[in-house]
Amino acid sequence: MERNFAAPRDVESAFRDSETRSNPHTEICFMRATELAAMIRKKKLSAREVMQAHLRQIERVNPKVNAIVTLVDEDKLMGQARAADDIVARGDSVGPLHGLPVGVKDLTETAGIRTTYGSPLYCDNVPDHDALVVERMKNAGAIVLGKTNTPEFGMGSHTFNPIFGATLNPYDTTKTCGGSTGGGAVALACGMAPLASGTDIGGSLRNPANFCNVVGIRPSPGRVPNGASAQLGWSTLGVSGPMARNVADCALFLGVLAGFDRRSPISIEQSGSHFFKPLGERNFKGVRVAMIKDLGLPWEPAVKNAFHAQRKILESLGCIVEEAEPDMRDANECFLAWRHWAFELQLGELVDAQPDKINAYAHWHVQEGRKLTGPYSSRIEAKRTALYQRMREFMEKYEFLLLPVNQVLPFDVTTRYPTEIAGVKMENYVAWMKSTYYISIVGNPALSVPCAFPESGLPIGLQIVGRHNDDWGVLELGHAFEQATKIGERRPAVA
Repeated sequence: MERNFAAPRDVESAFRDSETRSNPHTEICFMRATELAAMIRKKKLSAREVMQAHLRQIERVNPKVNAIVTLVDEDKLMGQARAADDIVARGDSVGPLHGLPVGVKDLTETAGIRTTYGSPLYCDNVPDHDALVVERMKNAGAIVLGKTNTPEFGMGSHTFNPIFGATLNPYDTTKTCGGSTGGGAVALACGMAPLASGTDIGGSLRNPANFCNVVGIRPSPGRVPNGASAQLGWSTLGVSGPMARNVADCALFLGVLAGFDRRSPISIEQSGSHFFKPLGERNFKGVRVAMIKDLGLPWEPAVKNAFHAQRKILESLGCIVEEAEPDMRDANECFLAWRHWAFELQLGELVDAQPDKINAYAHWHVQEGRKLTGPYSSRIEAKRTALYQRMREFMEKYEFLLLPVNQVLPFDVTTRYPTEIAGVKMENYVAWMKSTYYISIVGNPALSVPCAFPESGLPIGLQIVGRHNDDWGVLELGHAFEQATKIGERRPAVA
């Protein structure tokens, strides 16, 4: 049996009392994943103790934030933890995530565990197979806790759907947590899981990390291969990847998820073990870094001011920081065209068969996707190729490009999406996400790492973009920045 969570019916009353009762397991729940894994291997902490601590944290905190929407039965989870301890006791070799509980996004198939995609059409769907990334987690010794909340079919960067309702920002429960890996980000921020997996088309690993003061990386396309069931195996737009509370844990998880697999036609032929190396050994003296001015986009002043204040941190690391930005013309048109094309393939038949059970976002994508002609699509591909070359040339001068993750602070949870920014009207439900999806369309790796808490008390993240396929370099700079600021160590009171 699984325990199914839904959003509190009366959100306001659920948060009227901001006091949190003492929890003896909290220390375990906020330990680093790397440390937890090491202690389990060395028999200093049992997998059962780790699982028990996280289950009690979920029981206490999840009703307040609605992050985990399907939880595996406690007896089953404790049984898996007991089995993990038995393996350690026998002295058998173990994987890098041995005994660690992990949250999996509700867009990702998990054998025997409900996977709804946030849609009423799949509210009782229980897959008979694991997605490739879940296979890899399990092979590394991880225990799947359950599923984390997502918008319907992952559309948009605000986590709510007709089945489970909204996931709430732990730093202000009247605000959104972002999306579409919103449930994973909140689970991490609240100590309900040490690691969480997600996906990213237009910013879904970066936006919620930014809104929840955790870390998320959009890996290079092909770094984390998609499995044989992926309809768009050749596509570089949608990727899977890790989230964590710190960069080292994110690197550990990426090392597990990454690596060549023949089932993915764009799989990168580099072992995931590359990401198990220690961070913190690189000297950034003389490394050229570009910080954008505004990229021609509107920004909330608090975001823009907090971002530019980070320049002194980068310079303290030894970086040569210059205000510069790549020519991103055509990025918006290219991204929207390929997004329409992808969602028409994924949802077109569902929209035709059951139009009343699919949201307006899906209808829009399907309608626009069906307008795409062959000649137009070929010209879009030519524009995207030219955009890639301009980005490549820019990144030959600068090793890293820095920009804010989001153009806005976390907005009201009852608002579907921002309709304007700094007086500029947004043309559709994803237009406020250009600061992330401009990076998606060129295919460079990008990391969201905590950087500031302005007067609002809401988190702001820094987006670090690296050269083509340089995921490791992005993690190195992110780690150095994280160690210099310590902003990511701030925990939400609700947890």
